[in-house]
Amino acid sequence: MSAPSETSALPQALEAARAVALATGLPYAGGVTPPLAWQLFSQEQALLVDVRSGEERKFVGHVPGSLHVAWATGTALTRNPRFVRELEAKTGKDTPVLLLCRSGKRSALAAEAAAKAGFTQVFNVLEGFEGEIDTHGHRGTDDGWRFHQLPWIQD
Repeated sequence: MSAPSETSALPQALEAARAVALATGLPYAGGVTPPLAWQLFSQEQALLVDVRSGEERKFVGHVPGSLHVAWATGTALTRNPRFVRELEAKTGKDTPVLLLCRSGKRSALAAEAAAKAGFTQVFNVLEGFEGEIDTHGHRGTDDGWRFHQLPWIQD
């Protein structure tokens, strides 16, 4: 997949997400649902960056063609001090970027860090890859990338 044009206007859906973010005081460009993220990514209107650990991607699954820049690494999820530099090297600061993690929480923190570092079009994928934990202690039963039956593969 080629990088989306940095000079083109944001797709209408991302402009709407940005408007919500501004209205609600989000410290980054906004949030998008997994189906919208897939639509934008598959139409090459945004890059999709998985911020989960390498172990999560390998053993839980990942979106084909997505980029990977770990927000945190290892079983202790130690914060990656090079996250912003690695993200910039793979995407640039002005490209529309959608960040994906397990539930949407780490990717929100990553989006905030990226925005503070000057990224202008970084969005969080709400619900994440696996979704929130349900009342039975399981993920993926109510929301998330896989719940929406969007494309993913497992190594």
